[in-house]
Amino acid sequence: MSSELYFIYDSHCPWSYAATPLVLALENAFPDMEINAWHCAHYDGGNSVGFNTLKSVEQESDVAFSQDYVRFVDSPKNSIISANLLTWIAAKQPEKLLPVLQALQHAHFVEGNSLGKKIDFTELAETLKLSIPNKVFKEELSKDAMFVQSDISELQGFMGTASFPALLLVHNDNAVLLNHAQYLSNPQSIVADIEKQLQG
Repeated sequence: MSSELYFIYDSHCPWSYAATPLVLALENAFPDMEINAWHCAHYDGGNSVGFNTLKSVEQESDVAFSQDYVRFVDSPKNSIISANLLTWIAAKQPEKLLPVLQALQHAHFVEGNSLGKKIDFTELAETLKLSIPNKVFKEELSKDAMFVQSDISELQGFMGTASFPALLLVHNDNAVLLNHAQYLSNPQSIVADIEKQLQG
């Protein structure tokens, strides 16, 4: 019996930030489950989050945003470098993917780091002991990140939605699009439901 979880997210998306604890809860509860976390690179420097979105996330989840982040919530966000970095990590050191994503989200939403240029990643790279190649810091998606976008498009076609974050559970021959919104205020609550799915 094999099971996989597909997590489509953007590192700069507050809803993805709120959904990440669900993925971590599932990783802890089901260590044999393969987790595919794919960055959709929605924020390309031309779009912002908006204060109303932030308030909705705060009301429906238990994640917090710092004043340093809130102050610039209406400024354009750019997650291209983060997408390149996380794609590179997934290929080279997959066991570090979720810890690095968590660190990036903490830097962005708690410390107010825009993560928009190379210098923004210096401290993170040192803390996480990452030797990041220069190709990650280009202002356009890397070839590998472009391949991920293609995989995401294919999966979104299968799911019938381009909405993100998205959590798709694949168990044997069954695929279920999880309603992640119902678990955001209590990430552990997803575990019991997934146990039922895997036993069914």
